[in-house]
Amino acid sequence: MRRFWREWLRPLLIIIAVLSTVRSTVADWNDVPSGSMKPTILEGDRIFVNKLAYDLKIPFTTRHVAQWDDPQRGDIVVFFSPEDGKRLVKRVVAVPGDRIALRDNRLYINGEPARYSDADPQLIEQLDPIERANYLTAIERVEGVAHPVMVAQRPTPRDTFGVVEVPADRYFVMGDNRDHSRDSRTIGVIDRRLIVGRATAVVLSFDRDRYFLPRWGRFFTSMP
Repeated sequence: MRRFWREWLRPLLIIIAVLSTVRSTVADWNDVPSGSMKPTILEGDRIFVNKLAYDLKIPFTTRHVAQWDDPQRGDIVVFFSPEDGKRLVKRVVAVPGDRIALRDNRLYINGEPARYSDADPQLIEQLDPIERANYLTAIERVEGVAHPVMVAQRPTPRDTFGVVEVPADRYFVMGDNRDHSRDSRTIGVIDRRLIVGRATAVVLSFDRDRYFLPRWGRFFTSMP
């Protein structure tokens, strides 16, 4: 028994403890089960999360030991939902002090309307035929930040909201799939301390509608 503990069990427990600590404080991955970040992130993507992008936390907590940066407009962040504590992936669209509004699916930041242009056809081709027929996909640009978004062609109640001023240490996040995302429009602005890290790349991707076939073209690709 002592030999088993010394040669097998103890080394295994040490490895598990080290890996868990690294995942908690340095880097992690996140499986994406929903399409709220389409067309940037698809269901079945596994994304890389840089937990040192903004700060260093005490392992397994949200308490900061040191901080060297803050999330910027356009960053894709992973955070704990203030509603139920689940980890979510959304894009920062407004930072502390910003005034944000949405009118007929056009974003306004500090009174400046976003400009929209055609999305890359290769990006659109990744969507299924029903989505391509019923959604509009475009590149959204506001205050020098550009990224893809998609919206339903038919109006929805989520297309418009009034001016919201983002408080200090809070962030307004939205899904790139504007009409199918539970984000700051429903769960409120996100406290800085709840942000886990920045998502920067798709590491692996498997098509859940096609028996988990690999999407080879998405492996190890950066995210806009």
